[in-house]
Amino acid sequence: MSHFDYLNTDTICALSTAPGMSAIAVFRLSGKASVSIVQSIFKAKSTAFNAGKFISHKAYFGAVMDGNELLDEVLTTIFKAPHSYTGEDQVEISCHGSVYVQQRLFALLLQHGARPATAGEFTMRAFANQRFDLTQAEAVADLIASNSKTTHDLAIKQMRGGFSEKIALLRESLVDFAALIELELDFSEEDVEFADRNHFFGLISELKAEISRLIESFQTGNVIKTGIPVAIIGKPNVGKSTLLNAILNEERALVSEIPGTTRDVIEDTIVLDGYNFRFIDTAGLRETDDMIENMGIERAMEKVKQAAVILYVCDLSSCNASSTEDMLSEFREYMQDTSKHFILIANKIDQLEEIPSHFRDMVELETIFISAKRKENIQLITDALVKTVKNFTIQADTIVSNARHHHALQQTLEALNEVENNLRTGLPTDLVAIDIRRALHFLGSITGQIYTEEILGSIFSKFCIGK
Repeated sequence: MSHFDYLNTDTICALSTAPGMSAIAVFRLSGKASVSIVQSIFKAKSTAFNAGKFISHKAYFGAVMDGNELLDEVLTTIFKAPHSYTGEDQVEISCHGSVYVQQRLFALLLQHGARPATAGEFTMRAFANQRFDLTQAEAVADLIASNSKTTHDLAIKQMRGGFSEKIALLRESLVDFAALIELELDFSEEDVEFADRNHFFGLISELKAEISRLIESFQTGNVIKTGIPVAIIGKPNVGKSTLLNAILNEERALVSEIPGTTRDVIEDTIVLDGYNFRFIDTAGLRETDDMIENMGIERAMEKVKQAAVILYVCDLSSCNASSTEDMLSEFREYMQDTSKHFILIANKIDQLEEIPSHFRDMVELETIFISAKRKENIQLITDALVKTVKNFTIQADTIVSNARHHHALQQTLEALNEVENNLRTGLPTDLVAIDIRRALHFLGSITGQIYTEEILGSIFSKFCIGK
């Protein structure tokens, strides 16, 4: 059965607030029978409502009755189609948050003709009723999951249709030319060209440049969505785990004076000034015969490659200028990588009377002097991190943060490369048309103009029930 076969026939209901005891709970219904189902159990203080003369988008106070038994006093709001979230008749009931009341009310709604909604079914109906496209539907889930200002801003931008408009413009320009190519196929025996090839090469070049920019933006978008990765690295026993605990303000990592205590990667997240940071405490970097510890070191180096920011922690009390330079030499390539920011964290200032002069002279490398044990100057690190990632702030330009969109754009670019190559080598128009259709297909799959049951099932199954 198609995802849309039952739409506008079944009436669905679900608890839209978090399950469990709370001050209030909100039940949501959507479908043709929503209003009649609620009218059968809800007696409003308003006589006009009880007579069916209600006003859309207005809340009514009254009682939910199970026969002659008063179950609860509630607020009921009716949203008439098409001016609702789903585009259908929709009702929301705000009741008291007793678990018993929730269970009884849900049972009443089912008893009077509603059925339980599946995950994401309200949003799927909104998509089916063209309230918004697929990218905007996915942005709804991202907005619910957002846990920082940057992820919130990114979801809001996509939910308001900025990315959809960009894709629509790209697809429209390609559709116009595809129509001329298809027309040539209809007149293939006359050997005529309706599409200006020079104009088409220019169009393909523009499309490829814009799509390439969107593909490249995924690196930033994915970092915003999943958290800016910060790798904490250094030799064993320099205070990496103590530093992680100090930044997170909790005992997240095991701290010990025994070298090699951290044998695997430890990750945790924290929001600083609206930015979501993903801290990665790694195994100490040293030569060892311990197979398990070596595996941890290998994983540490992999995390260094993935990190946007690298905090290299050293023990200020036991290193000099020469040893400092030696320990940094193997990370020279990362220090010169413009996509990464390298900060030297000179730890254990509590064990010194004054900071060694050779560190003061290292002006080319950003250095922060701290005592992780005493939590001294930790604020300097968090300030530096926020300053470092200001370039991740969402600008007006469109940013891709969804892996599905990223993959579709890559497929579109591949198809456009084939179109360009086939035109230059003089291949027949029918073969060129195949790749143009491929490009249109992948662009259309982003916004939902073209979809499969598998894609819809995968997207909406990740939503919470009641949304």
